[in-house]
Amino acid sequence: MDSATVNASHLRAFIERIEKLEEEKRAIADDIKDVYSEAKGTGFDAKIIRKIVSIRRMDREKRREEEEILDLYLSALGMVE
Repeated sequence: MDSATVNASHLRAFIERIEKLEEEKRAIADDIKDVYSEAKGTGFDAKIIRKIVSIRRMDREKRREEEEILDLYLSALGMVE
């Protein structure tokens, strides 16, 4: 494929769509950051909220498996009460 066979308008359309989506992604990331800041401002721990969001996103079986492995490792290190 050389520059003579590249459909410039089609390529430009893809690039512009990607740029628009990247812009929207940055805006959404800023909105999420604002929500975490708001939660922190009302006394919640943003780090823990992030962890909960991550856990809720996981498949139930995957989460159970990770929790079992974590418990096993903590026990091996003598960190279980």
